[in-house]
Amino acid sequence: MKSTRKFVLDTHNNELNTVLGGGLVPGSVILLGGEPGIGKSTLLLQVALEMKHKVLYVSGEESQSQIKMRAERLSNSHSNCLILTETNTQNIFKTIQESEPDILVIDSIQTLYTSHIEASPGTVSQIKETTAELIKYAKETATPVLVIGHINKEGSIAGPKILEHMVDVVLQFEGDRNHTYRILRSQKNRFGSTAELGIYEMLSNGLREVTNPSEILISEKDSDLSGTAIAATQEGMRPLMIEIQALVSTAVYGTPQRSATGYNLKRLNMILAVLEKRAGFHLGSKDVFLNITGGIHVDDPAIDLAVVCAILSSNNDEAIPQNYCFAAEIGLAGEVRPVSRIEQRISEAEKLGFDKVFISKFNKFTNKDFGIEIIAVSKIEEIYQLLF
Repeated sequence: MKSTRKFVLDTHNNELNTVLGGGLVPGSVILLGGEPGIGKSTLLLQVALEMKHKVLYVSGEESQSQIKMRAERLSNSHSNCLILTETNTQNIFKTIQESEPDILVIDSIQTLYTSHIEASPGTVSQIKETTAELIKYAKETATPVLVIGHINKEGSIAGPKILEHMVDVVLQFEGDRNHTYRILRSQKNRFGSTAELGIYEMLSNGLREVTNPSEILISEKDSDLSGTAIAATQEGMRPLMIEIQALVSTAVYGTPQRSATGYNLKRLNMILAVLEKRAGFHLGSKDVFLNITGGIHVDDPAIDLAVVCAILSSNNDEAIPQNYCFAAEIGLAGEVRPVSRIEQRISEAEKLGFDKVFISKFNKFTNKDFGIEIIAVSKIEEIYQLLF
């Protein structure tokens, strides 16, 4: 049996390291879920090929020749990655004993079966038993185990819910297959924060790490367009600049439509009610469509002010200058409320070349020497007068 390693293993993938909280903790079991074709196997094979440690990649879904073709497409020549196509856990542990890998990758848990139970692979009993065997191996040998899990039509990992309780980390790999961008989120992490986010771009030769997410979340355009506003949001420790797009038009069919992509629809309805009641804008008879670019879903209330400005910009058909950005929450009384980590948001806006950032008058921060103009407002009417 190998001695217990006390350091965290570097995956040589900065986005994955960030989401995991620094790297692979020895003896940890990590479950990666996601829709079919989203790139789960590509991500873990890419990590396996790039790592300096010896990795055993066990696949129950593809043949060795298929994996070799994918590895060649990922264009990685130097690797300590061993490939095994097997679904019986007894045979897998026999190979592990012979090769003594530093890291084990299983693709996928639904294909494995153990001879100790008379049931088909993928059944609840087989998934529970095979996972328990992998956890026992990981804890006894201090070997990190990365496991891919299929998801069901509801979007949760297929199999018993206890599977997510058994493992140390649950990661979700998501994105629209019609877009090239993929987002890696942590739903459970015993060793770090669950607020961190990893962003990748799917290319023909594998997944590219997106180190500056604002490049994908702000669309390129030649001229100022009405209905767009830039929000300074925060995902974990990472500040992001995202583009909010709104379209306000007269309701043709009598009943106004409300639609939001990447934003909470109930919150949109609340903001529209605040604009109607507190600020006197007549939007009750109009269709309102809202979209966050890049296929990302944001729950940060700090984007409220940008949502308001995008809606008012579309309603007036007046463009907001591209070098303005916003970071504040909107309250039910129509007040502009302060948000957390405001200094990080302002610094990110300054770094990306924005000239003005609109925040709440009630935000307090120590650093006053920003190279960007900070405009503090307390009500929606104030921001409307300043912009339009």
